[in-house]
Amino acid sequence: MRFSTTAEQATTESKFFYGWTIVAVGFLAHIASAFSISSTLSVFLKPLSSDLGISRGVFSLIRSGEILIGAAAAPLVGTLLDRHGARWLMAAGGLISGAGFLLLGQARDFSQFLFFRWLLVSPGDALMGGMVVNVSISRWFVRMRGRALALAGMGHGLAKVGMPILAASLILHMGWRGAWVVFGLVTLGLVVGPALLFMRRRPEDMGLLPDGRSYIQHERSASANKADPARVRPSATDDVVWSRREALRTPAFWLIVITFGVAHVGVTGLNLHVFSFVSDQGHPAMVAAFVMSTIAFMQFSTPMIWGLLAERRDLGRLIMAKFLIQAVGILLALSTPGLLSLYSGFFLYGIGMGGTSILAEMIWANYFGRISLGKIRGLGSLLTHAFSAGGPPFFGILFDYTQSYYLSFSIFIGLLFASAFLSLFLRPPKK
Repeated sequence: MRFSTTAEQATTESKFFYGWTIVAVGFLAHIASAFSISSTLSVFLKPLSSDLGISRGVFSLIRSGEILIGAAAAPLVGTLLDRHGARWLMAAGGLISGAGFLLLGQARDFSQFLFFRWLLVSPGDALMGGMVVNVSISRWFVRMRGRALALAGMGHGLAKVGMPILAASLILHMGWRGAWVVFGLVTLGLVVGPALLFMRRRPEDMGLLPDGRSYIQHERSASANKADPARVRPSATDDVVWSRREALRTPAFWLIVITFGVAHVGVTGLNLHVFSFVSDQGHPAMVAAFVMSTIAFMQFSTPMIWGLLAERRDLGRLIMAKFLIQAVGILLALSTPGLLSLYSGFFLYGIGMGGTSILAEMIWANYFGRISLGKIRGLGSLLTHAFSAGGPPFFGILFDYTQSYYLSFSIFIGLLFASAFLSLFLRPPKK
C-alpha cells in the first residue's frame, strides 16, 4: 500500500526530476576521473621519465597496465552495479583513487610510482569512473538519455580543457610530486561525499519512472507503441533481461566491441603521446598544452550536440561520422607543418572525440536495455579495454625505434577509417 501512495504521487508532474541530481554527481566524478587518464599523464611524461630515468616506451607501459586493470575489473564492477547501485562503489573509488594520488607524490623510483598507480589509482577509477557513472545515468533516463549522458560527460571535457595547462602550471611551480598531491585532495572532495549523499540505484526505487515521466504518461506511451509498432525505438528493449552468454551470442555485441576497440588502440596512444608529439616539433610546452586543451575544449563543447542527435538519428551513421571527423583531423595535423594546421586538425579531432563516450554509452544502453546494462557493459569494457591497452606502448615503442610519431599516427588514421566502415553494419540485437 505504501508503494501505491508513492506511485500515486508520481502520476503528477514534478518540477524537478531526481535523475538530474544523479547527472550532477556524475559530472563531478567525471572531473575527478580525468586526473588519471592518458592525456593528463601525457603532461608528466617528460619530467617523470627524465627524473626516474626511463624511456618513453617503458613509461607508456604504465597506462597499458592501468587499462588492463580496468578491463579485468569491469565485469565484476558491472555485476556489483546491477545488484547494489553506484553509491558505495563511487565513494570507495574516490577514497582509494584519492589516496593513490597522494602517495604518487611520495614515490621515489619508477617501481613505487607504478605500484601506486596500478594498486590504488586504477582500481579506484574503475569503481568511480565512466562506466559506473554512465550506466547509472542510463538507468534514470531513456528518452532523454543522450542529453543526460552529455551533461555528465561535460565534466570530463571541462577537466580535460584545463588539465594540460593546470598540470603544466602545477609542475612548474610545485614539481610533479606536488601536482599529484593536489589531484588527490580534489578527488576526495569531489567524489566521496556527493556519492554517499546523493547517488541512488534507479528511479523505480524512489517510486519514479525514467525521464521523470508519470505513470499515466507511461501507460499512454505503452498503449501508443502497441497501437503503432513503428513508433517503438531501440529504447523499447530497456526492460529486456540479458545474460552474458546471450549477449555474447549476438553479432551486435561483437561488432560494437570491435568497432570501438580498433579505434581505441590509437586514441589511448595519441592521448599519452600528443604532448610529446607537439613539443618534439620544436614548439614550447605551453603550445603543446594548448593543443591538448583545444582537443579537450571540443570534447567539452560538443557532447550535447552529439547527444541530441543520438536521440533522433541512426546511431550507426553517427558513429561512422564521428570516426571520419577524427581521421580527417589527424590527417590534417600530420600532413601540413605549422600551427594553423596543427590547431585545425586537433580541433576537428576533438569534435569527433566529443561523441565517443555519448555514442558508445547510447548504443550499449539502447541495444541491451537498462536491467542488465551493468554486466553487459562491463563485459564489453573488458574487451574494448584489451584493445586500448595496446595503444600507449605501440606509440612509445614505435617512437623509440623510429624517433618519430609519423608512423604510429598514420596507422591510427587507418584504424579510424576501419572503424567508420564497421559502423555501417551496426544493428540492434534480437533476443
